Amino acid sequence: MRGSSPRMTAKNHQSPPYISKMRPQDILMPVPAGLCCKPGGFHIDPVRPVERAVITHGHSDHARPGHGAVLATQETLDMMRLRYGDNFAGSTQAIGYGEEIKLGDVTIKFHPAGHVLGSAQIAVSCKDICIVASGDYKDAPDPTCVPFEVVTCDVFITEATFGLPVFRHGDAAVEVKKLLASVALFPERAHLVGAYSLGKAQRVIALLRAAGYDAPIYLHGAMEKITRYYESRGVKLGELRMVKGVKKADLAGTITLAPPSATSDVWTRRFPDPVTAFASGWMRVRARARQGGVELPLVISDHADWDGLTSTIDATGAREIWVTHGQEDALVHWCKTKGLAARPLDLVGYGDEDEGEAPVAEAEA
Repeated sequence: MRGSSPRMTAKNHQSPPYISKMRPQDILMPVPAGLCCKPGGFHIDPVRPVERAVITHGHSDHARPGHGAVLATQETLDMMRLRYGDNFAGSTQAIGYGEEIKLGDVTIKFHPAGHVLGSAQIAVSCKDICIVASGDYKDAPDPTCVPFEVVTCDVFITEATFGLPVFRHGDAAVEVKKLLASVALFPERAHLVGAYSLGKAQRVIALLRAAGYDAPIYLHGAMEKITRYYESRGVKLGELRMVKGVKKADLAGTITLAPPSATSDVWTRRFPDPVTAFASGWMRVRARARQGGVELPLVISDHADWDGLTSTIDATGAREIWVTHGQEDALVHWCKTKGLAARPLDLVGYGDEDEGEAPVAEAEA
């Protein structure tokens, strides 16, 4: 732990009188700051500063600065430090996958979520009840992070970002082949791929390498720190170059990764007749691609699709499902048709992880 703020350690609480009849909502409940665990004295992914925060992963809509103490995987803590500076919290404590820690009257254990590097599901156990807060997750293969792990539980808290049957992401490797086919078809043009700087960009690069693309891949300045951090954690990404300072003519036939906001900015003028692509699960909706001026939509998502969400719910064995941010109503309805108790949590403050991207001008200055 750094600093002098309260440590994320157990307190000697006297058990409340209702402990023998503990209900899930007595363990975790939604409050304005986020998901609160009163028996443990902490919040999970709080959206406003709290005394003790347990963080699932480093995207800016889940990992915010200003908390007194933060417990997370080492990778998530490092991501927060890269984005917010050394003093993003009063104190920090790292926890590994499979490691348990006692907080107040509950025990928590971290499990891989498969979303991005360091992402975790948090199993919260009290008496004979286990609740798993999954954060954001995906069950699809990803060479840049530890695979998703199904955790048996009584209550499963799931996201619903792509919680509609229309969202079936398919094979990301097939989408990357579309990108490479376009590069081969238009060797005189540059290809700009919009991708979130944490997780998506690195996954796209790894998929390109797996497809046999061994040419240098260029990066927008906002991608550099996090991508180099991935490399420092042993993720092999091949030769990477910064696009800044490269002559326009030399970028013909190349691939550049950039924040989505940059692909519609004046920054793109440095590229010869660029083909604009966007790697996102939202590219399944063609109208959304057209509205965003995306010439080459790539359906590559770091969230579970409809089949991933429903199969995961089945696999956990949970009889009660709480649904957070996204298409909550559809997934709640599906759960009820399967005889499961289900309800939306109506948490606010979670959404597009691109909110944390650095402004183009600042990143390229």
